[in-house]
Amino acid sequence: MASTAAAPVTRWAREYETIYILRPDISNDAAEKVVERAKDVIARLDGTLTKLDNWGKRKLAYPIQKNTRGIFVYLKYVGFNDLVAELERNLRLLDEVVRFQTVLLDEDVDPASVSVDPEEVEYLHVEEDEQAEDAELERARSLGMAPRAPRGAPTEAPQAPQPAAESAKPEAAGAAPAEAAGAAPAAPAEAAGAAPAAPAEAA
Repeated sequence: MASTAAAPVTRWAREYETIYILRPDISNDAAEKVVERAKDVIARLDGTLTKLDNWGKRKLAYPIQKNTRGIFVYLKYVGFNDLVAELERNLRLLDEVVRFQTVLLDEDVDPASVSVDPEEVEYLHVEEDEQAEDAELERARSLGMAPRAPRGAPTEAPQAPQPAAESAKPEAAGAAPAEAAGAAPAAPAEAAGAAPAAPAEAA
């Protein structure tokens, strides 16, 4: 009597995404160590990491542990129920991590059908120059500071009529000393073109 081999039973997995937030002041090396720890947990519990993305520093919706900004890291992976609990336990133990959240994306995923692109699971550092520029702009806005270029424009505007006032001074020799001394009545009289004012200065 021929015996039939039992078909292998598929253990269905689930697809999750986890986003965790790091303190904004940690170094790139420290941030990468957190990523490596998350990778180790996923691999140790027979999970598969399919996407890893460093979103860089972003403004938080509300302060967390007195931080208004944080480094956001995105993970997408396939695994089983015990994987999520162990990953979150490890993130909770790390001082560098200030917040994390996991969302279920799909159920009944066959782990054997999951493919991984090596470039999609590579941790890339965000350029420091872009972060510094963004942080500087955010700080300026939080302090209510206007950009420097618009602030300079009003100070240059009043300088335009000054050459016209200086060119009018040489027209009358007697008018220049009066203006230099700050005599207010002399300027209105000349501007109005009043004839009686000239004999008064001559005398």
